[in-house]
Amino acid sequence: MADTSSSSVVGIKRMCSIPEKFQLHLAMLLLQFGYAGFHVVSRAALNMGISKIVFPVYRNILALILLLPFAYFLEKKERPPLNWSFMLQFFLLAIVGITANQGFYLLGLENTSPTFASAIQNSVPAITFLMAAILRIEQVRLDRKDGIGKMVGTLLCVAGASVITLYKGPIIYSPAPPLQTTTSAASSAPMLLNLGDANGKNWTLGCIYLIGHCLSWSGWLVLQKPVLKNYPARLSFTSYQCFFGVIQFLIIALFLERDAEAWLIHSGGELFSVFYAGVVASGIAFAVQVWCIDRGGPVFVAVYQPVQTLVVAIMASIALGEQFYLGGIIGAVLIISGLYLVLWGKNEEQKFAMLQKAAIIQPPADHGRATTHIKSSSLAQPLLTQSTENV
Repeated sequence: MADTSSSSVVGIKRMCSIPEKFQLHLAMLLLQFGYAGFHVVSRAALNMGISKIVFPVYRNILALILLLPFAYFLEKKERPPLNWSFMLQFFLLAIVGITANQGFYLLGLENTSPTFASAIQNSVPAITFLMAAILRIEQVRLDRKDGIGKMVGTLLCVAGASVITLYKGPIIYSPAPPLQTTTSAASSAPMLLNLGDANGKNWTLGCIYLIGHCLSWSGWLVLQKPVLKNYPARLSFTSYQCFFGVIQFLIIALFLERDAEAWLIHSGGELFSVFYAGVVASGIAFAVQVWCIDRGGPVFVAVYQPVQTLVVAIMASIALGEQFYLGGIIGAVLIISGLYLVLWGKNEEQKFAMLQKAAIIQPPADHGRATTHIKSSSLAQPLLTQSTENV
């Protein structure tokens, strides 16, 4: 018995001794599979006929139920008292970051495909950088290689999104859905038939909706920064936005969704889609991303975003029989290339800031020479620090 207990303790210690860097990579990789599944599951839910208003209402209710206990018990000491000013800011942020963000996403996904929705989302970091630069939150130094890299990367992301929107192109790959081989299989799961095909859909309008989704997401990232300075309790901050997001979608539903049948879950597939969106894509994903940002940094987290596009393409091709178009492939390559240039520029910018600090704290003998070469300057905070708090 003693040998058995000691061997089990040794096994637990070995598992706990796994390098944290490996744990971070594994967590981010699994997270991309979770987000990729959300694209596919959301498209399946739309195909089953679930309401585009009811779906986000249930999603945010589940996310709020999941986040609320942690926010209440873990942030008792650091949560500032709530006042009317905070409530107004949370309400406005919910309009941008939840209502417009999720609404545009579902409208765009309905008219395109999961692969294209994921590809366009890769432009969010670069669009955020562009907004932050215009508002002077992010510095752009065109006399340094990091500034040039960020600017070129932003232009590539914009060009990629434009190509996806304006140019569909010929079909490059059109797999035959495995569920079409037998009539019984097709009748048992009709929501998985032709979900990747854009026939009968307004492709251009769908891409415009997805660009609106990316602009809303990026605007939320920029606007939340000044609020978080005065309200640092992030879990509570996100919970309040989920609450106001639910209220806003319910108000919209009063005018646009008056059919009582739309609020009923008619199948196990719809129930699974709602729970997946609320629990996996909102609650669990938020917790994992916060841990990865805390341990690995925002640049590390953002670098994994393009992996999601590849995973979505594979999953959609296997499960949905999605067709690949030339315009989407060209646009995705441009967006991913631009994203990596932006992240590379941010990384070089951080290295330059570290060299500045090292030069400033040199010994007195070298201090004068260092200060004549380098002037102190403020460096903006990493632009993606709050991006993973999108619910």
